[in-house]
Amino acid sequence: MASFFDKIGKYFSLVKFAHTIFAMPFALVGFLLGLQEPGARFTWVLLLQILGCMVFARSAAMGFNRYVDREIDARNPRTAGRDVPAGRISPGQALAFTLVNVALFVALAWTIHPLCGALSFVALVFLLGYSYLKRFTWLCHFGVGAALAIAPMGAFIAVTDHVTWPVALLSLMVFFWSSGFDILYALADEAVDRAQGLHSIPQRFGREKAMTIAKLVHLPEFALVPLFLLKAGLTDGWGIAAGVFFLAMLVYQHAIISPKDLSRLNAAFFTANGVASLAFCLLIYLSVLL
Repeated sequence: MASFFDKIGKYFSLVKFAHTIFAMPFALVGFLLGLQEPGARFTWVLLLQILGCMVFARSAAMGFNRYVDREIDARNPRTAGRDVPAGRISPGQALAFTLVNVALFVALAWTIHPLCGALSFVALVFLLGYSYLKRFTWLCHFGVGAALAIAPMGAFIAVTDHVTWPVALLSLMVFFWSSGFDILYALADEAVDRAQGLHSIPQRFGREKAMTIAKLVHLPEFALVPLFLLKAGLTDGWGIAAGVFFLAMLVYQHAIISPKDLSRLNAAFFTANGVASLAFCLLIYLSVLL
């Protein structure tokens, strides 16, 4: 039994399951928005199907990333301890894990309805394709943003089989938010990326300019967040609090790092963004339910 749980723990480590905290709350907001549409009806089965699709899709994306980046990770001191380069999981096991999760994601999407099943293949292009982008372009961060932006849109479509302006704005919020924080996270690998011939905004423009670009990428949020709240009819105290807190956490993550001091980069990347996504989801739910 202990061996079984050890293996499960290795795969949780492989896909950084804790990082689900970034996309899952926004998927739940997309689900909630879908339930507000005429004719929509809540069922626990549908919620579990959506959560399952989220878990399988993200596991496939992260497993594939660890598989294709295994040699790159091995040459990077920051990532050399990851499960595949460290030998805790073999490349073949990582690939098999990816294929199983791809199959489960597509199959489960089809059980929701055929449109979700068909769109699952489009989603996989983004979810798997972003792993290759840093080999070709310093715009790779926007591939990460697009992969995460799928979450609220996918959950909404699963409920409604169409798209509205509020969920489109929510997905745009997630796109700029996650693209910007991925630029900041890439600051840690600026020198290694340059040495390995990989592409990123910090590698291309240097640390100081990359931080400025990250701020510019986050700037549209100050229009998108209030516009989303307005279009979604979430302008009560809870909704406004959600928007204000989310934007405050954006400002905070830029304030605690500087070109000369990246010691709090993990706090800016994981803590600030994790808290921002969870709080936004909770406050939006309170706005709707109360």
